[in-house]
Amino acid sequence: MQEHFLSLLIFLPLAGALLMLFWPSQDPLHFRRYAIGVAALQFILVTWVSLFSQFSEEKATWFVVAGANQEYFSAGYHVALDGLSFPLFWLTSLVVLIALVASGKIKTQVKGYYSLMLVLHTAVSGTFAAVDFLLFYVFFEFMLIPMYFLIGIWGSERREYAALKFFIYTLAGSLFILVAMILLYISVRQPGTDDGMLVHTFDLEWLTGLQGLIPGSILDPSSNIVFWGLPATSWVFLLLLTGFAIKVPIVPFHTWLPDAHVESPTPVSVILAALLLKTGTYGIIRFACLILPNAFIEFTSLLSFFAVLSILYGAMNALASKDLKKMIAYSSISHMGFVILGIAATTSMAMQGAIFQMVSHGLISAMLFLLVGSLQERTNDRTIANYSGLFSKMPLYSSMVLIGFFAGMGIPGFSSFIGEVLVLLGSFNSSPIPGWLPMTATVGILLSAGYFSWTIQRMFFGPFQSKIEGQFHDLTNLERLQFLFLSILIILLGIYPAPLLDVISEFSENWPKHFMGSAFN
Repeated sequence: MQEHFLSLLIFLPLAGALLMLFWPSQDPLHFRRYAIGVAALQFILVTWVSLFSQFSEEKATWFVVAGANQEYFSAGYHVALDGLSFPLFWLTSLVVLIALVASGKIKTQVKGYYSLMLVLHTAVSGTFAAVDFLLFYVFFEFMLIPMYFLIGIWGSERREYAALKFFIYTLAGSLFILVAMILLYISVRQPGTDDGMLVHTFDLEWLTGLQGLIPGSILDPSSNIVFWGLPATSWVFLLLLTGFAIKVPIVPFHTWLPDAHVESPTPVSVILAALLLKTGTYGIIRFACLILPNAFIEFTSLLSFFAVLSILYGAMNALASKDLKKMIAYSSISHMGFVILGIAATTSMAMQGAIFQMVSHGLISAMLFLLVGSLQERTNDRTIANYSGLFSKMPLYSSMVLIGFFAGMGIPGFSSFIGEVLVLLGSFNSSPIPGWLPMTATVGILLSAGYFSWTIQRMFFGPFQSKIEGQFHDLTNLERLQFLFLSILIILLGIYPAPLLDVISEFSENWPKHFMGSAFN
């Protein structure tokens, strides 16, 4: 049982969703309690394993396809957790549980909603655990289906438009990744097979650094295959980078995100911001950078430029936003830019900060979107200019907003401060990145302080005024529990980050070693 425990954790939500489809009950409350119970069980098991045990790697042959001339394709089921994937795997179990608890306002097609949420849970968990590129791609693509329906059925007025835009953008990115996978397939083999046999594989064991490179293949440097002045390895890296950049999203591939957030129901926005954006940065780290380290080094300056562009562009759009939910959506683009900058730096400290920032942003964005959802449920309005002096009517709610906004600003004592500082310090010590880029990125922190503090002053202080009708009652007991739990985690990681940094450290310390043979000029 223990040797398959990771698979159990991955597929437990999917099994729960399939059982729910055959549940004869018509009471929506039963489906809600059942889905929360499945997610809670998975979260408890993941947390228990992280505290008292260790995950074992699981590897098996998925299927083998024979081709001509003793040529085979071996697809593997290979899952494992390390310092990169485990924090995100744990974050997935927590965020989905919180999103399900916050789904009490869903009243239509309840069985379908909770089933899709559990299916999405398995897809995201599998994405972070997969070590075989094909298996990763299956989970990565499968996320599209539940997200499309969750936005398109339970979203706001323009939900069909937002769902279709999300689907097309993400599918286009996946096609870039698929083309890169085809080129990797014809260029990499699994060494150690019998003479005369050629076994193609997508296992990272042989893809990392192109260890199983076939001599004379399209990605072999000795083949001297150049297209528009760039070798084939550079084009494969750019294909992978573009595909994952759409998911992050990095500017200029970001336009789907604000629409998807604004039109999604609150729990789906929570999952989208806290988890799905991280699958893009995870893919860049795990696959694009580690498979093609030389090509990655070649484009670190370009990647860092777009990271800083995302930081500033997202922050300036947040500063100009009139819709509270759209402001937080643009702030996510800005904060994810720090993750990309940490990846591009190629230093251990910057990578440690990037992974820490992914977890931190997952917690903070989940809290912020839940807070916006709570206000929208009371007033059915998110326009910043329509509110003033909310602190006098909703003091506890306003206090939670202050914690979330201060955390988003990166103020010391909150988790985002640790992640951003490590990224910036690691970037300043990075050879591939020009020094002016991390210096410019610090302007994004100033801008985030601007749009968050302006919103605090406009909405929460001064005499109470409201241009819309609503019930301005304070937090319910369930909301208090959610926000208190998230606040404690955000503050604990800001005051005592050592436990999370210890988990990340082994991966981050080995990160620069993958690029030691590359030129940092």
